[in-house]
Amino acid sequence: MAEVLEVRAEIESQIAGRTVCEQLRQVAADHPDSPAYSDPEGEGWRTLTYAEARERVLTIAAAFAELGLEPGEAVALMMVNRGEHVLADLGAVHAGGVGCTIYSTFAAEQIAFVAADVGARYVVLGGPADVDRWMPVLDQLTELRRIIVLDGAPEGDDRFLPWADFLALGERALAADRAAVDARWQAVGADDTVTVLYTSGTTGMPKGVPLTHRNVFYEVASTDRLTTLPVQGTQISYLTYAHIAERVLSLYLPLMKVSHVYFCTDLANLGATLGQVRPMMFFGVPRVWEKMMARLQAVLATQPEQQQQQVRQAMAAGVAYVEAGQHGGTITPEIQAAYDQADKALLSVVRAMIGFDQAQWTATGAAPLPGEVQRFFAGLGLKVIDVYGMTETTGAFTGNSPADYKLGTVGRAEPGVEIRIAEDGEILTRSPLNTGGYLNRPDESAALIDEDGWLHTGDIGSIDEDGFVRVVDRKKELIITAGGENISPANIESHLKEHPLIGQALAYGDGRPHPVAVLTLDAELAPGWAQARGITFSSLAELAQNGEVLKEVELAVEAANAKLARVQQVKRWALIGSEWTAETAELTPSLKLKRRVIHAKYADVIEGLYVD
Repeated sequence: MAEVLEVRAEIESQIAGRTVCEQLRQVAADHPDSPAYSDPEGEGWRTLTYAEARERVLTIAAAFAELGLEPGEAVALMMVNRGEHVLADLGAVHAGGVGCTIYSTFAAEQIAFVAADVGARYVVLGGPADVDRWMPVLDQLTELRRIIVLDGAPEGDDRFLPWADFLALGERALAADRAAVDARWQAVGADDTVTVLYTSGTTGMPKGVPLTHRNVFYEVASTDRLTTLPVQGTQISYLTYAHIAERVLSLYLPLMKVSHVYFCTDLANLGATLGQVRPMMFFGVPRVWEKMMARLQAVLATQPEQQQQQVRQAMAAGVAYVEAGQHGGTITPEIQAAYDQADKALLSVVRAMIGFDQAQWTATGAAPLPGEVQRFFAGLGLKVIDVYGMTETTGAFTGNSPADYKLGTVGRAEPGVEIRIAEDGEILTRSPLNTGGYLNRPDESAALIDEDGWLHTGDIGSIDEDGFVRVVDRKKELIITAGGENISPANIESHLKEHPLIGQALAYGDGRPHPVAVLTLDAELAPGWAQARGITFSSLAELAQNGEVLKEVELAVEAANAKLARVQQVKRWALIGSEWTAETAELTPSLKLKRRVIHAKYADVIEGLYVD
C-alpha cells in the first residue's frame, strides 16, 4: 500500500496544476510545426500543425465568448470524428466552458435529456443528419442559445449558425482583444470540469459523469507509463468522443505525446485508414476486433488449401510466442526460433498488409474479448491486451502492458491505483481517477462512491497472487438459475462467439432451470462460409434457416459447452437472421449488449426455447 501511495504522489506531483489549456500552449510552443490533426480530403489528408491547431482553438474560444458562453457552461457536440470536433471541444474549454459529446445513436428523447441535464447553452453539429436528430426536440430545449453547424446549416432559421460564420466571428473577436481570450483559458484550473460524458446505458436514461483536468491528466500519465509509447507517433481516431477510451487516447493523450492523429470519419473506411496510417497504437472494443478477424478469415478461406495450411502453421508459432511471453512464462530458444522464422516468412507481411506493422500497443476494453479472437491476433504476432475501466474512472484503472501481461485478465492496477474485492465479489477502486459523482444525481453518487472513497464498479471479479485482475461479469447481469446457481452470461457468450459463424450471442436463464442462447450469424464471415460450400441464399435471414448452417452452429454450441461447467451449458438455442447494432437498439453506442432490449424483442423466441 505504501508503494502505491508513493507512486500516486509522484504522478500527482508530475501533473500538479496542469490543464488541457496549458498543455496545448506548451506543446504548440515546443513543437509548433509537428503535425497534430489530419482529416481525409480527396485522396490525401488535410493537416493542421500544433501551432495552427492552437490558433484555431483560440479563435473558437473567442467565438464562444463573443456569443455569450460563460465559464462553467456546457457546449454539446455531435458529429463524426474529425478535426473540428476536437477543436470545438478544446475551444469551449479554453473559453472556460465544458465540452460534452453526445452519442449520435441516442434517440431524440435521450438527446433532449442529456442537453437539459448538462445545461447545454450551445451545440455544435456536423451536418444535416445530426440536425435531423436534434430538430424534433429543439423546442423543448429553451436554454439553448445557438446551434453551430459545420456543413449545411438550415437557412432562414436564426437558431443556426454556419461554422464559417462562427469562425469569422472568432477571428474578429480574437484580433480585437486577444488578452480577453488569454484571460479566459488562464483562469481554468486543474479541478475544473473539462468534460461531462454520459454513460451509454443499457437501461434507463444515461448518467452524466463530470471529469476534471486533474482526472484526465492522471489517466494520461498512467497510460503513458503503461504503454511507454514514443513521442510524435501516429494514431487513428475512429470511436466516438462520447466514449471515454477514445477521448483519453486521441484527444488528451496526444497533447502529452505530441501525437499525429488521423481521423477516420466512417468506420467502413477503417481498414483502408489503417493501411495508410500504420498507427503506433490502436484501441478497439471487442466488436471491432471480431469484425477484423472475420474479414481476415474470409480472405484466408478463399486461398488454396496448401497456403491455408502454411498460414495456420505460422500462426501457431505466433500463438506459442505470445502465450509464452506472459507474466511468469518463458520464451524458450525453440519458441523464439520458430516465431522468428514464421514472422520473417509470413506474419510480418500480414501485419504490414493490415496496417499493424508499426503498432507497439494494441488493446481492447469495454467488454470481454473472446479468447479465440485474442489467440487469432496472437497468431499474427499481435498482443491484443485487455484494459479495464469505466467512464466513472476516467477510463482504464487496470491494464496489461506489452511487456507484462496475462491473457484472459484485464491486467494489474495502473500506477497509484488501489483495488480490492468486496465480500460479495464486487471490484472496488480508489484513486485520483475516480469522478466525484454523477451530475445532478446525489443518491446514485452516494451509491457509486462510499464514505471511504472506494468506487463500486458493479462488476464481479478477482485478483490473483500476481495482482492481475479478472472480471467475471456485471453484478446485476449474473444469471441465478432456478437451482440457485450463479452464472456469468458473458462467459458463456464468449465461448459461443469463438466459432467464426457466430457473430453475437446472448445467454439467458435467470430463474430458469438452465441457460439458453439467442445467436446471430456473423454478417462478414457467414456468406463466404456458405458460398465455399455451395450454399445459395439471398439474405442473412435465409442463411440462418439453412440446414447445413444450423448443423455447424450446433457443433459450435457443443464445442462451447465442452468448455463450460454442466450448470453453465446451453441446452437450447435459436439462430437469428439479422445482426444486432446500436442503430437497431440491441447494442449500446459502445457496442455492449442491451440485455433487456433483447429479452423483450425476442421474448417469444426465448420462451419457445423452454417449451418441452
